Amino acid sequence: MWDAKYDVLVIGSGAGALTAACRARDRGQSVVVLEKAPRYGGTSASSGGGLWIPNNHLMLAAGIDDSDEDALTYLQALTGGDVDPTLVEAYVKEAPQMLRYLEEQTHVAFESMVHYADYYQNLAGSRPGGRSIDPLPYHARELGEAFHAMGLPHIQTRVMGLMGYTNQEGAVLLSKAPGWWKVVLKLAVEYALDIPGRLQGRRSRRLVMGNALVGRLRHSLDERGIGLELNAPVRELLVEQDRVCGVVVDGPQGQRRIHARHGVIIGAGGFEHSQAMRERYLPGPTRAEWSAASPTNTGDLLEAATAIGAATHLMDEAWWGPTIRVEGEDRARMLFTERSMPGCILVNRAGRRFVNESVAYTTAVQAMYKPDNLPCYAIFDSRYRREYPFGPLLPGAMHLDFLQSAGVRRDLLAKADSIAALAQQLGIDGACLEATVQRFNGYAGSGVDEEFHRGEDSYDLLYGDVRLGPNPCLAALGEAPFYGIEVYPGDIGTKGGLLTDASAQVLNADGEALGGLYAIGNSAASVMGRYYPGAGATLGPAMTFGFIAANHIADGASTP
Repeated sequence: MWDAKYDVLVIGSGAGALTAACRARDRGQSVVVLEKAPRYGGTSASSGGGLWIPNNHLMLAAGIDDSDEDALTYLQALTGGDVDPTLVEAYVKEAPQMLRYLEEQTHVAFESMVHYADYYQNLAGSRPGGRSIDPLPYHARELGEAFHAMGLPHIQTRVMGLMGYTNQEGAVLLSKAPGWWKVVLKLAVEYALDIPGRLQGRRSRRLVMGNALVGRLRHSLDERGIGLELNAPVRELLVEQDRVCGVVVDGPQGQRRIHARHGVIIGAGGFEHSQAMRERYLPGPTRAEWSAASPTNTGDLLEAATAIGAATHLMDEAWWGPTIRVEGEDRARMLFTERSMPGCILVNRAGRRFVNESVAYTTAVQAMYKPDNLPCYAIFDSRYRREYPFGPLLPGAMHLDFLQSAGVRRDLLAKADSIAALAQQLGIDGACLEATVQRFNGYAGSGVDEEFHRGEDSYDLLYGDVRLGPNPCLAALGEAPFYGIEVYPGDIGTKGGLLTDASAQVLNADGEALGGLYAIGNSAASVMGRYYPGAGATLGPAMTFGFIAANHIADGASTP
């Protein structure tokens, strides 16, 4: 009664899923990838594309020392009692092996981000750089027609909505480091001179960040003859003799039953765009439209797996980050950098700062969810507006606001000639906000943030302005007009999911493996627990446990 049969079914088409598919094929398995959306790549395609891989060969080649012992010390301090230590140990051991495999056997290639620090520099075992790696740019010509079905890069990672940049280039641009104008010029010239690309449309064929990673993986998939079906949502997991043996999938051909001889790997993302599941599991207030992740991530496979007895864990957690909404866009924009640039502060309705604005984005939202800190507002002045981008608005000094619609220019930011008037517009305590700004301006003058110590570790400095002193993370808010906007407790995906073991096998409530079923990425409870160790701590585990799952399936298939 099967419509098709494979050794391995991979559900989802993000970086973890595609890594699993490539590895399973290289281990001798027949594989198909099933994606419910009309485009492949999931949130991975619109992400920064970086991986957090401790003790990786690229950082060692760059002269940055690391060890499994230090990585474990750092991760164990963050994961505490939230994660089975065997999963953490498996990640630290296998992640460097996964990276070597991809660089040696596929088109995937990275460079070390030697200055991109781990997010918790105060913890033993952290590193000031090197564990985060950035995908090398790729050209869309290598993908042929498959390029046109790839998920789009997030609009906030494109200059003027057109030209992408690597994480390394972005760090130069945003911090106004020496040579930043040369980077802008280089991007513009490369984009303009790609005549074949411009004849096809506005989308840049220079793939960077998540598009580069997914593009390299898709090319590797195609070389292996692995099928990738779009518009193929999985509706049900099928079980025979206490083992997952296949799926029911919808599609243009109607409903089909596809057999998995050896295993089903779920890499279908989290539940961030299911409002019902958010209200059931996440702290409130919570809204699906505050998420910057793929709108197709609605938790379908989490519900399908729990229906056959799978256990879940960490369902109240997400890869948090402060976000804003821009009218007409299909997902929120994460404030990765805007809140960190000097001269921007975050305040609650009482007009008080409550966090170091330069901390890791997960930590920022954890602070937002503490009592009395929501709603939250970003406040800055005209110097900031002139020097730095904010959401869709480029630095005012570039005189390119006309590229945005009149509605965005008019409605995105509240604007007033005084702090008191701005506070009144936003519904903030005016006297308290004025006192907060005056106090912060004193910190900018002295270079010492006496309340939250902003700018005192290497992670804070990533988005400082090297032209400023004495502290590149601090600048006074003194030039009228002043601007403000409500900031939401958003995310780039949920991190609670199916409970798994160190082989990525899904477990039931008794801790027993559900035979034939594996979960990776945001479909699984995160190996990182409730924290975010460093840039790429989402994709690094997704790809590593995809690699581990494929190996476990192949090893089991070869055992008599």
